[in-house]
Amino acid sequence: MVGAVTTFSANRSYAEAMDAADELAPFRDRFVRNDRDVIYLDGNSLGPLPVRTQARIADVVDQEWGVGLVGSWDKWIGLPMEAGDRVGEHLVGAAAGQVLVCDSVTINLYKLAVSVLDAQPGRDVIVTDDDNFPTDRYVLEGVAAQRNCELRLIHSDIDEGISEQALAAALDARTALVSLSHVSYRSSALADMPRLTDLVHSCGALMLWDVCHAVGAVPVELDAAGADLAVGCTYKYVNAGPGAPAFLYVREELQPRLRQPIWGWFSQRDQFAMGPRYDPEPGIASFLTGTQNIVGTVAVEEGARLLGEAGLQPIRSKSMALTSYLIELADEWLVPLGFAIASPRDATRRGGHVTLRHDEAQLISQALIRENVVVDYRVPDRIRIAPAALTNSFADVWDALDKVREITSAKSYAGVPVEPPVS
Repeated sequence: MVGAVTTFSANRSYAEAMDAADELAPFRDRFVRNDRDVIYLDGNSLGPLPVRTQARIADVVDQEWGVGLVGSWDKWIGLPMEAGDRVGEHLVGAAAGQVLVCDSVTINLYKLAVSVLDAQPGRDVIVTDDDNFPTDRYVLEGVAAQRNCELRLIHSDIDEGISEQALAAALDARTALVSLSHVSYRSSALADMPRLTDLVHSCGALMLWDVCHAVGAVPVELDAAGADLAVGCTYKYVNAGPGAPAFLYVREELQPRLRQPIWGWFSQRDQFAMGPRYDPEPGIASFLTGTQNIVGTVAVEEGARLLGEAGLQPIRSKSMALTSYLIELADEWLVPLGFAIASPRDATRRGGHVTLRHDEAQLISQALIRENVVVDYRVPDRIRIAPAALTNSFADVWDALDKVREITSAKSYAGVPVEPPVS
């Protein structure tokens, strides 16, 4: 099992010994790996393709669509709820009937934020933090402008994340909604979901969590934490592919109180009666909008199944070991070269990636990609490295950081063309 080797060594043999003890190592062969020379450490932007997902999508296209044609809607129409239950069971700690796979994070965030404001007359404040993911801040800013509400941006430490004290200071009797990220996209700082949720509830507000950078890498327990609402994406650690549908969570007892603002025919009760007025389905289905992405939704379902088979606790244990090892190597090799650790050092306060800070981070990240080590860059001076538990080895981490050391020592990044960053 991971952790059987306990005494850190910067020799590659240490990584090899850790890999030999890794019970999750066989899962690497469950993913498409066309170029084994590439060290892919960017699963926090786009996860790799599972072999089973490739086969399932081919079946949907060739058989369900190609042969079944419109008759396949008999099995497709309930897929957003079925896939949502799969995500709830395996990935986010939610009982059936509370998670729905649909739309994008941006649309889902809008639906939930507006529904909360409408359900809480007299409360006109939305709270988020100034280092939250941009789409979250933009959506909430737009909702506040449209509804003539106040958006309170609390300061979040760019490396350590949000503090309980800063959040408490922003809450009062006017607060309707607080929306925060469980894992910071920039630093990987992991928020204390139960404590912060309780704090928000103490002022009578509702709590909406963005679990995009957590789901699939960190065990998320929405029901146990008392979360009211959540949104998450599936193209990162859930490995459902580019543009795959997102998901939303609405706590069961809140569902009758909230009416989402985008009234589409897929959330209409007795959908095919084509009635003259909107009458939403009860329960989580009321948060559907229009026709959903079936190919993407089956990819979400397969990704959740695969992660469920591996188990979130073993995934989390290996992830913490991988990122701790990365930090130990960075301390040994990279800090003397001008790097700094820009993520929490305590593994229990860190998500699935580690961020390194360097004045030439953008150029170094581009040089790494040209050397087949795929990482990503975030402003102002950060390289994010995300060793995924099911697809990466400890030797991958050793080889990648050795390449960072080589490029930085030789300053071979100078003159490398800068490409625009991706999600």
